[in-house]
Amino acid sequence: MRHPIFSAVLLAGLAAGGFAIAPPASAAHVSVGVGVNFGPPAPVYEPVPPPRPGWVWVNGYWRWNGHRYVWRSGYWVHARPGYRYYPGRWVQEGPVWRFHVGYWGR
Repeated sequence: MRHPIFSAVLLAGLAAGGFAIAPPASAAHVSVGVGVNFGPPAPVYEPVPPPRPGWVWVNGYWRWNGHRYVWRSGYWVHARPGYRYYPGRWVQEGPVWRFHVGYWGR
């Protein structure tokens, strides 16, 4: 049986954004996105910085802001031991281009 105060605190924390609920590491990759009728420009060349222990470099990519493509520069993310980062990519599906976000997989 749950304690009513615990439930109230949990709901308040979720509503305020104070708690983060993450799917388990083995969860399937799910992506929700928007389709664009024309592909992104060629990638922008950015030099890859030297490796940093415990970090993974994510290359820059074009993102769609609702009106046009905007370059998102590369950035570092914490490494996840036992996982590999699969970068996001644009894929043409018929006449529409869709962005598949990057994800961690085994």
